[in-house]
Amino acid sequence: MKPSGLKILDRYIIRKFIGTYFYAIILIISIAVIFDLAEKIDDFMEKQAPLRAIVFDYYLNFIPYFVNLFSALFTFIAVIFFTSRMAYNTEIVAILSSGVSFRRLMYPYFISATFIAVLNLALNLFIIPPANRVKIDFENLYVKNQYVNVNQDIHRQIMPGTFLYMQSFSTNNQIAYKFSLETFKDGKLSSKLISDYARWDTVKNKWTIYNYYQRNISDSGEKITSGWEKDTILNVTGKDFSRSSSEIEAMNYFELNKYIKSQKLQGADNMEEIYVEKYRRFADPFSTFILTLIGVSLSSRKVRGGIGLHIGVGLGISFSYILFMRFSMMFAIGGMLNPLVAVWIPNVLFLAIGLVLYRLAPK
Repeated sequence: MKPSGLKILDRYIIRKFIGTYFYAIILIISIAVIFDLAEKIDDFMEKQAPLRAIVFDYYLNFIPYFVNLFSALFTFIAVIFFTSRMAYNTEIVAILSSGVSFRRLMYPYFISATFIAVLNLALNLFIIPPANRVKIDFENLYVKNQYVNVNQDIHRQIMPGTFLYMQSFSTNNQIAYKFSLETFKDGKLSSKLISDYARWDTVKNKWTIYNYYQRNISDSGEKITSGWEKDTILNVTGKDFSRSSSEIEAMNYFELNKYIKSQKLQGADNMEEIYVEKYRRFADPFSTFILTLIGVSLSSRKVRGGIGLHIGVGLGISFSYILFMRFSMMFAIGGMLNPLVAVWIPNVLFLAIGLVLYRLAPK
């Protein structure tokens, strides 16, 4: 069989792969929605969430998020399930005996994997973030309490040479407590402002500083001013201290890059988590190819125990992949691993496992 062009066998495998993938999604998503509804129905009733909002604002946006989160698992289950059935029915043996190489047999599998990977990439970069925004707004209103920033001792560089410090920031009333601002010129302190608290005014888009004390230092001497209240414009807003990790997930690719740029300028101390989110959006779709390779190599051999053994081993490998990915991400967020390395380590490791299984697969 020539490698160019789609043959009957290719269309058969692609149809089986894509069909089983979406069937697994529909089945597992249905179960997930039922369990999620059972868990949150008391919140919905207590806070009188409208039925339309539950269906269209929450669950309609919950589904693509959940699908993308476990896409690797769905892919692996689909490959293991229908390939092991083909092996059990001796279809794989018949295909290889007809002169089709195992390498050529992988051709339709990787066409299907490419379709799923591109779909996942589009979901990650552009479709899921706005869906997450609607879902998060619904959860904040009807399910859980408003996000509260619990960070203490916040230090930021809001522009070159200008540093901001606050003991804490309240997201409820947009107030920064024990607020101070320092400006340096040529490595020397030129201005320092200290205040009891500062409030971010969402209407004026300005900071109002209360009970402040300011020192201005120059070559001619030092000038001290104080007062009860004054407005000022800074290169930072209250939103910059109110974002949770879930809100970062609600940014599309361009918004995330813009946010990273602003956070780097401000010297934010949570950059690892943001970089993990950025790199994860590309690493997750790539895992589709790796798990497809492992799935085909593992389930193409007819073994005693049949489909059940293949599915059991496959689920073990897929869950170990997901678990390893989560552990490496936690190490990156904790600052013990480079975010790029942490996100791609599971793919590299399981690619090596896939290549070994491919060499051992029946030819």
